[in-house]
Amino acid sequence: MRKLLRRTAALGAATGVAAVVFLPLMIASGQVEEGPDMQEVAAVSGISARMLAAYQEAATGVARHAPTCRGMTWPILAGIAKVESNHAAGHTIDRRGDVTPHIIGPRLDGSGAGGNTSAITDTDRGRWDGDAVYDRAVGPLQFLPSTWESMGRDGNGDGVRSPHNVDDAALGAAVYLCGHGRNLADRAQLRDAVFSYNHSHAYVDEVLRWVDRYTRFARVSSVFGAGASKGAEKAIRAALSQRGVPYSWGGGTAQGPSRGVCCSPGGKSGAHITGFDCSGLTLYAFAQAGVRLPRTAAAQAGVGRRIPAAQGVSALKPGDLVFFAYNPGSDATIYHVGIYLGGGQMVNAPRPGTVVRTEPVWEDGFAGGARIL
Repeated sequence: MRKLLRRTAALGAATGVAAVVFLPLMIASGQVEEGPDMQEVAAVSGISARMLAAYQEAATGVARHAPTCRGMTWPILAGIAKVESNHAAGHTIDRRGDVTPHIIGPRLDGSGAGGNTSAITDTDRGRWDGDAVYDRAVGPLQFLPSTWESMGRDGNGDGVRSPHNVDDAALGAAVYLCGHGRNLADRAQLRDAVFSYNHSHAYVDEVLRWVDRYTRFARVSSVFGAGASKGAEKAIRAALSQRGVPYSWGGGTAQGPSRGVCCSPGGKSGAHITGFDCSGLTLYAFAQAGVRLPRTAAAQAGVGRRIPAAQGVSALKPGDLVFFAYNPGSDATIYHVGIYLGGGQMVNAPRPGTVVRTEPVWEDGFAGGARIL
């Protein structure tokens, strides 16, 4: 358990983002299916389509409960849930949003388990946590039963407020974070909101790193990849979702970041770093689009339709691989690869000591590209 929410007065309300209105209810009732777009989002964000729908609806729907709050977005809720329960990973979520088995934190008996050193005696007669002696945090957003009593909301319209339902829990968390009319678009107020969720500055920093990551991802379609094919856009989104992940020589698989090996030409080892090198990132990104690439940058240059360096950056389309070589006229000397985003920008894992990031296509060593999709 990551947080100890305390009972508070009734809190204010929030504005939402223009997201998927009532999507959880529509999914639950069978009016819509979790279509390809939602599944693509899930594939590259690490959030299941059902959980993402809950965050989006809560970010929108909280305005009905907290009309004076501003700036609530789904990445804020996703950041909290990532740290609290890893988006209910390993648990089943049905169409109505009920989580099984229930997510229940350590007994808060003051023993120090879960970081708790103050005993919190039972407040719900064991209704939510199954413990009639001490309280435990419950659900994917890890509410204390006493906090749920005041903050809990019916997010899916079934007449029940349950912390073990993702729609209810997400909406309750949104109401709690909104406080008495916070503006969550203001960084200081956002920090205060997350701190109120768990009185730990380390916790706040960790949550905000995820909020920032999900926020960047949410903006991808409006910033990068205009004109990309559906598959190329999927690869772009996958790569951009990894921004901030450390460079690791030899790191990265089709499943995501991994520990690398020793050693780079400059003598840097990735053996103790979980992350990506340049070709590990492209391998991962295109795997999310259903394409299996070779492991090295030079070998990846042999896949798809090769675009010679002489044609220039203007010949590239979003989603193309972009290569760099010691001798741009010889593919055998290719040492680096990125994914072209459009507008002269690429996403890549540049070198040891850096992180996955976007930046202008390098002029030095530009060796053309390859159109995979």
